[in-house]
Amino acid sequence: MNSSVPSARRRRGALMVLAAAVMLALSGCKGGDLVSYDLPAKSARYTFETKTNDVQTVWEYTSAEPAKDDAPELSPCMGDVRGNNKAACRPEPLIFLRYDFDLALDNTVKAGEAHEITVVGYYQERLTALPKVKSLKAETSFDGGKTWRPVTTKGIGKNTFATTIENPRRDQAPEGVGLRISATDSEGNTVRQTLPTAYTLR
Repeated sequence: MNSSVPSARRRRGALMVLAAAVMLALSGCKGGDLVSYDLPAKSARYTFETKTNDVQTVWEYTSAEPAKDDAPELSPCMGDVRGNNKAACRPEPLIFLRYDFDLALDNTVKAGEAHEITVVGYYQERLTALPKVKSLKAETSFDGGKTWRPVTTKGIGKNTFATTIENPRRDQAPEGVGLRISATDSEGNTVRQTLPTAYTLR
């Protein structure tokens, strides 16, 4: 996405999209599609959406023109790679989510019991101080995402949260257990990620 803003007022962000069924990450040179875009210098609120393997992620974040380059060597901006970068450059402040579902060897979870999963919020590698994920809410679905219900979540460490799901009987969730996570950081950036089937029951 390239804007028509003059080059003196442009900045370039470089994002490497690495998608998996239960994890979406934007990082440097680790595979995936390189996404580069120019944004106006004025601070503004943006929305960025992706959908991969039925996993939908929506980010809302505030971004403004950086005063200086803020991109690690392992995650260069497209302008640096092409050799035509004329503006300051940095990754965008998107919250990413990593999950530990504590699955059995057959990738299932026992039905009819409480089950705890761990969710970690993290960011692209940056050169400046990172925001802190200050809140995380979780919802589950047992009918393929038609209806959602809140579940208990608590902070257990830096940017780390534990969520306890009361699994129903297997016949009450034949498609498995869906999970929807909403997180907010100390700078007001948010992410909402929907996994129609986080895990199946046995």
